[in-house]
Amino acid sequence: MEIQSPFTMVKGLENQVLSVLVTLDVYAMPQAERKIIADLRRDLVDSRLDVRDYELSETRDEQLGKAKIAKARLEQVRKHILAASEINIFSAIDVAQLTAIIEHIANHLI
Repeated sequence: MEIQSPFTMVKGLENQVLSVLVTLDVYAMPQAERKIIADLRRDLVDSRLDVRDYELSETRDEQLGKAKIAKARLEQVRKHILAASEINIFSAIDVAQLTAIIEHIANHLI
C-alpha cells in the first residue's frame, strides 16, 4: 500500500464527499438541509487548508498547534457527514468509510 501524506488523504476525502454532494439539487432542499450541506462543504475546504498549514509548519510548536486545529475541524466534518446521513445523503456504509478515513488522517497528525 502506498503511503500518502495527510494533505493527499484529506484531498481524497474532499473529492469523495464532493462527488456525492455534486449530484444533489441543493435549491430544492429545505433550508435546514441546505445549511448542513453548506457547512459540510465549508468545513471540508477548511480542513484541507488546516492540514496544508500543518504540513507547512516550520517549528514543532507550530505543528502541534496546527494539528490540534486540523483535528478539531476534521471532527466537525465527521459530525456534518453524520448529520447529512440523517437526511439520507450518505448511507451507513458511506458514514463508516468516511469516518475511518477521517480517523486515519487525524492519526497521522501528530
